Amino acid sequence: MKHFWLVTLLLISFLSNAQTISTYEKPPIFSECDSLAVAQLKPCFNYTLNSFVYNNFKVPQATLDEAYQGDIQILFEVDKEGAFKVIYADAINDELKDEARRVFKMLPKVKPATYNGKPTFVQYSLTVAIPLTEPKYTSIETTETKLTEADSLNATLSNEYDAVNAQLKTYEKLEYTSQLNIPFTHSYYARFDDEINAIGTNSHTASKPFIYNDVAKYYDIKAEKESLAKDTDSWFGRKLYNEHLVEIQGKDYWFTIDPILDLQVGSDSEGDSGSTWNNTRGVFVQAGLGKRFNLSASIYESQGRFADYFNGYAESLKAFGPDPAIIPGRGIAKRFKENSYDYPVAEAYLSYTPADFLNIQFGHGKNFIGDGYRSLLQSDVSSPYPFLKLNTSFWKIKYTSTWMWLKDVRPEVVEDDAFLTKYMANHYLSWNVSKRLNIGLFESVMWADTNGRGFDVNYLNPIIFFRAIEFQTGQGAGNAILGLSGKYKWNNKVNLYGQFILDEFSLSDITGGNKSWKNKYGYQLGVKYYNAFKVDNLLLQAEYNQVRPYTYSHNTIVLNYGHFNQPMAHLWGANFKELVLIGRYNYKRWFADAKFIIGKRGFDFNTEEDSFSYGGDIYRDYNERNADTGITIGQGNKTNSFMTELQAGYLLNPETNLKLFTNIIYRDFNPDAITATTMDSNTFWFSIGVRTDLFNWYNDF
Repeated sequence: MKHFWLVTLLLISFLSNAQTISTYEKPPIFSECDSLAVAQLKPCFNYTLNSFVYNNFKVPQATLDEAYQGDIQILFEVDKEGAFKVIYADAINDELKDEARRVFKMLPKVKPATYNGKPTFVQYSLTVAIPLTEPKYTSIETTETKLTEADSLNATLSNEYDAVNAQLKTYEKLEYTSQLNIPFTHSYYARFDDEINAIGTNSHTASKPFIYNDVAKYYDIKAEKESLAKDTDSWFGRKLYNEHLVEIQGKDYWFTIDPILDLQVGSDSEGDSGSTWNNTRGVFVQAGLGKRFNLSASIYESQGRFADYFNGYAESLKAFGPDPAIIPGRGIAKRFKENSYDYPVAEAYLSYTPADFLNIQFGHGKNFIGDGYRSLLQSDVSSPYPFLKLNTSFWKIKYTSTWMWLKDVRPEVVEDDAFLTKYMANHYLSWNVSKRLNIGLFESVMWADTNGRGFDVNYLNPIIFFRAIEFQTGQGAGNAILGLSGKYKWNNKVNLYGQFILDEFSLSDITGGNKSWKNKYGYQLGVKYYNAFKVDNLLLQAEYNQVRPYTYSHNTIVLNYGHFNQPMAHLWGANFKELVLIGRYNYKRWFADAKFIIGKRGFDFNTEEDSFSYGGDIYRDYNERNADTGITIGQGNKTNSFMTELQAGYLLNPETNLKLFTNIIYRDFNPDAITATTMDSNTFWFSIGVRTDLFNWYNDF
């Protein structure tokens, strides 16, 4: 791809020249050549131009110091007025390209080329050798069809094509001020979390992923990437360490293309084979058309085998049909060899900002609402899904409306071998009450295609209350959930945050003190400590989450708060308590993360003797519960779990977020009763690899 545009231009130009050279009259004429015969004009033009370049070109000192030997390829034009213009220059570094352009700007006007006695433009290619060599009489090939009055249409088309290529310029990293999403990973967002959460900023940090243009107000991602650049001049070195593989920019467009890799091998203490691996290859495309329209697409082809507990969870999510598993957070997997999985994934979206206060996105991917590691409102733990999202920002308000098309893939709801489609819509209003305090209001509703209802237009209104619409369409026709979030900036180093989710409310049951099953709610409390203990780029985070039994579930089988057999909020579903401790540190290209999770969960026994729902599995009908009162967190098959995940590595390419890493997981999972669906597990999982880090991988099931 390095010389793609240059070779294309030269090839087309050569073919054009081969057809028209016999009708060509005179080349451009320097004043030094004016008195020569026609046959001598072209050699004189060649020699005069080369001499001018030789006498005026100043090789950059860095190039001289490296004793570089190579050349510069220049495509240029002499227009109808006799002025020189560089169309394209290709060299080992930008300094040589810039110097070539500088020298050509110094060239004086000449008599233009003529065709049938009329002035016309002509294009040439020139090779400048480094180190410079004294010129001799050499030919420069004419490379463009000449314009004639009889062939004006072809001439116009030729000019149009050349004008497009003439607009190509050095890529200016426009993605960092674009309407594209910053790929959401907790580890990368931690790099600028303190900047965007400083006291006095009017930022809104819960609705993720963020848009580059929004974050650019508080943090210069482009400067960060440039500060991490390695000093290398070779094409391979630049592409490996500093640049996108392909980066093209024109007058009103740009695009980048990069490979996606996730290649890792490891060892699992519990697995039958003892080895784990993953082999992901793909392509990542980003583009901009004008200043307000952007698009992104990522396509993955993957095969892998993971730790035994991970594989077991993936197979417990199995969809209707022959495929054995759903890889958590990715999608349906078919069998690969005897004990591995093949799981292709595609994500893409369009992002359009018709006005400064409004961004519209339509695509296939994930969204997240919250300031913590987990979200009780909407998380990114499930597989990707189609969505339409509107972000509106004004005054101290940011209002996010999202509509989603989800799937229930269980055998009991499949019709004619097709998965059941259900729909979800939510609103999230973020309000900066003061310089320190932010409050968020959340509502969400899930509905299915009952009575041919399809996508209910009632929920397209971005500013209504879903609970009221739910009553109008039938109380059993939807599952509405309400939420509240908050964040308080204690100072520029400490942020407090939290969430509250309410699935059902009955005042008499709550005040009755009998622990009714109707008390379906959960909450989150968390704190972040930036630049902890005066160590730059050290983030410490503590977070507590708990959700009561039967939250997110419903008595209508498809109206649970889930997609592809995975929750749309916390990946543990409900009926749990959890403490998360996280530390993240980065120094230049080096990074290290540590995570500790301590939890108590309640599972169903799923035996002939006890087939009740104890409220942890959100896909079960809550009418199958074991009791109406005395409902407590951890009821059922109580399970204590502990997990440690340590990761360290080196950022190979900041532009593509390509990382070398090593990952260590220790997981201890202890249910009171060993059943067919809840197994005792004690796992040590070690992995090393290289990954393009574009999304969150969750291993803490």
